[in-house]
Amino acid sequence: MTTVAQILKHKGTRVLTVRPHASVREALESLAEHDIGALVVVDEHGGAVGIFSERDYARRGILVGRRSETTKVTEVMSPHPVTVTPETELEACMRLMTERRLRHLPVLGGDGALAGLVSIGDVVKALLDDFAVHVRSLEGYISGRG
Repeated sequence: MTTVAQILKHKGTRVLTVRPHASVREALESLAEHDIGALVVVDEHGGAVGIFSERDYARRGILVGRRSETTKVTEVMSPHPVTVTPETELEACMRLMTERRLRHLPVLGGDGALAGLVSIGDVVKALLDDFAVHVRSLEGYISGRG
């Protein structure tokens, strides 16, 4: 079974972060600059305390009249992020993401430090790749080639 560690091996472990008291505008600029959908919000010790996405600002910022220049990330982020470990299997990630309607899961290493970030797109792609391998194997078996 494929694990989060295998996704991170291909994707990399670099995670873009933002501090809770940064302005939403700064966070939005970072999302746009790096063409990504979310930032992990970290405290002064590097611990994940939330996730910030454009969706968060749209729902908790724009719709209630908050301005990006004066609103702090902590006011609109999704707090207490659900996390996984490198050993977490992809089926478990998919279940978490589906049941809790999440698009991103921070990955915490054995020491509790931020070790990566996986998106719903990363998980779906990896699962589809796994399925394709299984289909080819079954086709080979059925045709007598495997």
